[in-house]
Amino acid sequence: MFTLQARNISKSYGEKQLFTDLTFDIYHNDRIGLVGHNGAGKTTLANIIYGSLEADSGTVHCKQHIKIGYLKQSIEYMFNETGSISSEFLEKASELGLKKVHSWEKERMDHLSGGEKLKISLAEVWSTNPDILILDEPTNHLDLHGINWLVEKVRLFQGAVMIISHDRYFLDKTVTKIFDLENSKLTIYDGNYTTFYEKKKKNREDQLHHYDIQQNEKKRIERQLSLLQQWSGKAHRTMRDQEGFKEFHGVKAKKLDKAIKSKMKRLNKELEKNEIDKPLEELSVRFQFEGNKKHGKRLIEAKDLSKSFHSVSLFKSSYFYINHGERLGLVGPNGCGKTTFLRMLIGVEPLTNGSLSKSSSLKIAYLSQDVADMSLSQTVYEALNLTDKNNLLKARTTFANMGIKASKLNQPISSLSLGERTKVKLTNLLLHEYDLLILDEPTNHLDLASRNQLEQTLSEFPGTILVVSHDYYFLNSVCEKLLVFEEKKIKRMEMTVEEYELKKRTNKSNSKQSIEEELLLLNTEISAVLGELSLLKPESEKYHELEDSFQLLTKRKHELMNM
Repeated sequence: MFTLQARNISKSYGEKQLFTDLTFDIYHNDRIGLVGHNGAGKTTLANIIYGSLEADSGTVHCKQHIKIGYLKQSIEYMFNETGSISSEFLEKASELGLKKVHSWEKERMDHLSGGEKLKISLAEVWSTNPDILILDEPTNHLDLHGINWLVEKVRLFQGAVMIISHDRYFLDKTVTKIFDLENSKLTIYDGNYTTFYEKKKKNREDQLHHYDIQQNEKKRIERQLSLLQQWSGKAHRTMRDQEGFKEFHGVKAKKLDKAIKSKMKRLNKELEKNEIDKPLEELSVRFQFEGNKKHGKRLIEAKDLSKSFHSVSLFKSSYFYINHGERLGLVGPNGCGKTTFLRMLIGVEPLTNGSLSKSSSLKIAYLSQDVADMSLSQTVYEALNLTDKNNLLKARTTFANMGIKASKLNQPISSLSLGERTKVKLTNLLLHEYDLLILDEPTNHLDLASRNQLEQTLSEFPGTILVVSHDYYFLNSVCEKLLVFEEKKIKRMEMTVEEYELKKRTNKSNSKQSIEEELLLLNTEISAVLGELSLLKPESEKYHELEDSFQLLTKRKHELMNM
């Protein structure tokens, strides 16, 4: 039985038609991935399904008493200090690694990381026990623990789930059906993202093959028609030049004219009947960062660096450096202080202790993870303050390369998708030369074509790059070294994120093996103590000594089993 039915849904903004006549059903236990390029209308469709936005035409019908939970792409969570907190919320928050949320003070809430905000929003949505879950870019800001938790929760969820995401790994792990929103139309595919991608690629290749056959046939027929027209013209000229054969050539010319018209009619009918549209080409995106090559080897050096908010210590006693031309990933769990550290680097967040020295002429570009910090009423031109003619031309070219039409540049920021807003912020970086790019979750909201091209561009950038990203494929592709938040310190690691994760798994495996070996010894000792106790009387001194040993051994066993 269906849970929700959508019929002939259409929506446009001004002259921009997002989609027309979308018709689909959502069934109980569906796992749907909603995909499409930035600006295709995915979030708009989600809002129409949720009921917070009206379609221009069409209907959305839910079964009676159906509850929809919606995790929005842009997190604007406000902690309600006076309201009651449900036990379900606290349970979900705890599962996501957020401990004692109910006791967090305002100071703590004012300094939530993007990942912590997302986890709180996830816990809040999940705790309402919805029948349909809509998750818009749910892995943005999530650490690996949070992503794995979400994969498992989606798998166990008793209801329908619609996921808007450009995270191929996450989609492959969670969905069994793809809704592809492209060119104002919706196409439905069975399978996960990889299956969909292969099917779509093959369909595009098949369509292009048949389109080429049709074009070749069209050219063949048009050549024949051109030849017939030449004969017709020659017949008419002969009729004019040779008066004695006027009647004969006149009849011949009329027959040729009739044949040409008949051929043209057949050709047009054939094309109308079997017309094949040229398949849409895959989105091609190009970025080009300008780098400055003037600086010496060492750009940044931290000595005894510490940061805390009142009683909460983020990191302390940290020593590390960053050299020119290096590409470093910043890695650590949600809430460890990654974004705070980046703000310290650009000088908007004070240090608690220690020093953070930078090259005196260092030019830094900072891409924050928050697209909500842009003025929604400004146009794109106004937001970028484009007054210089060269920069204006470069911005137009960059937007065209990223698939953003010129007509959007005079529209307010509020009319753009979050992916398009991210591209506006990237464009602002592209207009100038920098020595150091600091990118905080740069792939958030970007479609796959844009992510892939950004990887390629960053690999060619001549300066230094510092990246915070929970997209491990992206991080592993771009960065060859790491700054890791570990044991309340920032440590430099000469390895990729893949090598670091392998090292952690190896250490964990070794630790697990050590625990198992200690448990084996403990069980042997416990058995020996119990054997001796069975031979002694309770009033004997030896009995009490062994009983104390038994208590200590069992306590240690419980500790190890809970590690």
